[in-house]
Amino acid sequence: MLAFVIRRILQSCMVLLTVALLAFTMFRFVGDPVAQIVSLDTPAEEVRKVRESLGLDDPVIVQMGRYLYKAVQLDFGISYQFRQPVIELLAERAPATLELALISSFLSLAIGIPMGVYTALRRDSLFARVFQSISLVGVSLPTFLIGILLIYLFAVTLGWLPSFGRGQVVTVSGRWSTGLLTASGLKALILPAITLGLYQMTLIMRLVRAEMLEVLRSDHIKFARARGLTTRAIHFRHALKSTLVPVITIAGLQLGSIIAFAVITETVFQWPGMGALFLKAVQNVDIPIMAAYLMIISALFVTINMVVDLLYAFVDPRLRATIKG
Repeated sequence: MLAFVIRRILQSCMVLLTVALLAFTMFRFVGDPVAQIVSLDTPAEEVRKVRESLGLDDPVIVQMGRYLYKAVQLDFGISYQFRQPVIELLAERAPATLELALISSFLSLAIGIPMGVYTALRRDSLFARVFQSISLVGVSLPTFLIGILLIYLFAVTLGWLPSFGRGQVVTVSGRWSTGLLTASGLKALILPAITLGLYQMTLIMRLVRAEMLEVLRSDHIKFARARGLTTRAIHFRHALKSTLVPVITIAGLQLGSIIAFAVITETVFQWPGMGALFLKAVQNVDIPIMAAYLMIISALFVTINMVVDLLYAFVDPRLRATIKG
């Protein structure tokens, strides 16, 4: 098991190094950073001093080494647009994005797994057909359209929920801002969380249903019935446990995707997160923010994948034996 963990950590480091090189390439060769900082009428001498201060006259290998060294220390440079350290800008907006992503993932798991189990065990019931129809809607409609429809229904027509913003937030432990402790923050979180988590919820529901139906036809379930186990024990102790392995994979990967691709949802609801900041960086060619966002999201993906691999061993003993072997 220890050898497996060490091997996965080394593989993760190689992936992060590759992403860092790609980020440096984007930072170095996509546009001229000096042109984003100085104005058109800036004297040539001032332009030269700015270029020297940024180290752009150094050899490429020196610039790459310096960039990697600073990236390890979470120093991603200064934003061209905001004139602030990039890490401070991302840290300021990270709580909003992480809060939205975690709540969305929690809702998708808490609702998707029971719906998948129900539609597998009660295939011909009315509620099962309704859940299947909802899953088709969630998979088919694009995220921005779902968000717009929810805003029109619950914010514009009914007036129950706010259509934009994060509501009132409070600061916890010095720098972490959260809206979970205020009424307006909770209300503001509902629509974007549903919008962001609906696709994952329907995906998990359909996956659980398909896996559950497959497991219920397997030999070890038939053997459990022959032993006289109760239906409840067969469904929830044996069948559901075998179903959770692919669910863990999808849930882990989708959590990374939710964080990475929350840009659309944050834009629709004007949610002050990292995704909205990244979109502004793309519009203004703010390369330090773009590169830092790429590296941070890659680190999250790698970490989540490693955690998912380790969770396999606790869910399925057969995989634990394979890892040890």
